[in-house]
Amino acid sequence: MGAMTEAERGSAQPLAGKTILLLGGSDFQVPAIECAKRLGLRTVLCDYLPDNPGQYVADVFYQKSTTDRELMLEVARAENADGVLSFCSDVALPSAAYVAEQLGLATNPLSSVEILSKKQLFHPYLAEHGFACPHLVSFPVGTSPAEVIELVKGLEGSIVIKPTDSSGSKGVTRLDKREIQRVSEALDAAAEYSRNGVLVAEEFIEYEYPHLIGGDIFVKDGRVVFWGLMSCLRDNEVASLVPVGKAYPAGLSTEQEQAVHEQLQALVTSLGLRFGEMNIEVIIGRGGKPYILECGGRAGGNMIPLELTDISGIDLVEANVRFAMGDTSMDLVFDGGDRVISTYVLHSGRDGVFEGVDFSPQIAPHVYRKMIHAHPGDRVERLTNGAKAFGQVFLRFDTSDQMWDMLGHIKDHIRVNVG
Repeated sequence: MGAMTEAERGSAQPLAGKTILLLGGSDFQVPAIECAKRLGLRTVLCDYLPDNPGQYVADVFYQKSTTDRELMLEVARAENADGVLSFCSDVALPSAAYVAEQLGLATNPLSSVEILSKKQLFHPYLAEHGFACPHLVSFPVGTSPAEVIELVKGLEGSIVIKPTDSSGSKGVTRLDKREIQRVSEALDAAAEYSRNGVLVAEEFIEYEYPHLIGGDIFVKDGRVVFWGLMSCLRDNEVASLVPVGKAYPAGLSTEQEQAVHEQLQALVTSLGLRFGEMNIEVIIGRGGKPYILECGGRAGGNMIPLELTDISGIDLVEANVRFAMGDTSMDLVFDGGDRVISTYVLHSGRDGVFEGVDFSPQIAPHVYRKMIHAHPGDRVERLTNGAKAFGQVFLRFDTSDQMWDMLGHIKDHIRVNVG
């Protein structure tokens, strides 16, 4: 699916000659930089990593920390930015909202963005405003395992320990038993990916529907107009909490889907969110009750916007860029289609040397896009979080039954070779 034509966009505003400040230049964020350039925008990129690929695409690059909001404001003023975008990343969202508010540019309220970006604020907000969510406790990095075991006595069943400000399942551990050693290991893993020094332990909600529901929604004028709900794929043999792909259609019943719609729209309204793509995670719990786990104030990672563009025919990357620039004219209405599409994240079950990827004769005709970021001879690591993935495969099927049959035996069809 290519970009929309001018006729298809209708009253889309011309952007040529304006400047956009993009916070983050990872592989997942490069499509936004490329899109902005295609629209004629001058692109200014900030990323603290010296080897980020976005710097080779953007017009101007600053090797600066995107979490330093005052520094980002200085860059925005120096470059006369007309819009700010943190695409596919939670890390810089508060900085983007802060800069936009300070300069009077298009943004959602900073207070709401901060709630969405910090789990220790988001879950209490859900509970206080009547949304179903897991019970949790928060505590600082450095809290002893014994203290944590005492703190979680009021939480039932299995618990999940994680940082409050990371994404891609970084530092997330599920514990079925609350043993000192296992709790200690979980705390160390969470602390490694915590920037703000705050961790949480929350109840693990048992699923009624077998898959976690993820994907993205898009808000326009305070209403969810784009519903990109998908089933999340997991590799239970390697890392059961790390996403390894998305499947569309999600397979929800009409009643389950309606319940999810109502809860997410109510949350958008409650927070006063005005526009933008938002990454969601929802569990359908016992009795069909939707539990909102996440609602990130940005597009999802693992190329979710690209997958949803293929599904809907609506260019979501372009929508993100245009809305960040204050142009909300694109028609984004989407609530289901007949395409059957999934992605599969390339990953390894052990540390080693990447040797390549083999596709079975059965699945090869269904592959329509491959994005492989590792090269033969590169070191790869066992999948413990989203950062350990090294590519993505896009698959198109004729029916949902065909898709789920293939996905149920995906390692027989897509073999990642690691020596």
